[in-house]
Amino acid sequence: MAAIISGDNDWVELRQLEYFLAVAENLSFTRAAKRLHVVQSGVSATIKALERELGAELFVRGPAGVALTPAGRELAPHARTTIDAARAAKDAVAATRGAIRGTVTLGTLTSINVIDLPALLADLYARHPGVLVQLRSARAGSAGLLRQLRDGDLDVALVVLPDGPPADLHTRLVAAFQLLLVVPVSHPLAGRESVPMGELAGMSFVDGPPGYGNRAVVDRAFAAAEVQRTIALEVADIGTTATHIRNGLGIAFLSRFILDEIGDDGLATVRISDYDLCWRLYVAMSAVRPPGAATRAVFSMIEETIPDLKR
Repeated sequence: MAAIISGDNDWVELRQLEYFLAVAENLSFTRAAKRLHVVQSGVSATIKALERELGAELFVRGPAGVALTPAGRELAPHARTTIDAARAAKDAVAATRGAIRGTVTLGTLTSINVIDLPALLADLYARHPGVLVQLRSARAGSAGLLRQLRDGDLDVALVVLPDGPPADLHTRLVAAFQLLLVVPVSHPLAGRESVPMGELAGMSFVDGPPGYGNRAVVDRAFAAAEVQRTIALEVADIGTTATHIRNGLGIAFLSRFILDEIGDDGLATVRISDYDLCWRLYVAMSAVRPPGAATRAVFSMIEETIPDLKR
């Protein structure tokens, strides 16, 4: 199936564009081959054929790895648009037969169980057995998921948006929870009902790395209050935060639903009196690329869970 015409007689195939995007997104022929479930020599041969047909090198190959050339960077968004359009066309034809098929990559946050994903996926497969969902956990928090969503590496993602929904994404609010200051029961603040942000200056905190939604919400509040914050420990798994607090490694901001999941023995919660720290989880997909029927089905099923969520 031809997707793009190059010159008068040469055709660029969808398969060539899929291989190109796999290499571009992984910056490795080896990783691209694994992702495509083909041998590396097949990927290399396909890319060389594509370069011949386009009359330009798309990758710089060297000892340090693979990088896109200017031509490759120019091709990438057009290749994604072409692949998305082809999938949408295939989905439209399948929908006329009452069938929804396709693979959806769903990005999720670690240790966040606001949505019962196993139950949701079981329901999805019961309704649409032709839809396959590939789950990808965040390695760089919400910022990393948003980057993959915009790059087309994810179809749907559950993300925290401290600044609210951006215009290039279609989103729905899934849940919103206040962040509470969590301290050991032996901490001087443990007996207080609330404290102003200024009293937290000089205290040591446990938080996620930069890019994590929880971290972004709290960082913005401290910046607005013009209070310096010290991060004594960064943890990628928020589920371990309570253990670090109990052991005196720092204090932290957590939502009540996290405390309910991990337990609050030996901990006390304190409200911030002068700033509203709210953690908001959204389900998001691109608003600039047409979603396929399978992507829309996954997004819709997550929307269906929203009224039943604990607020």
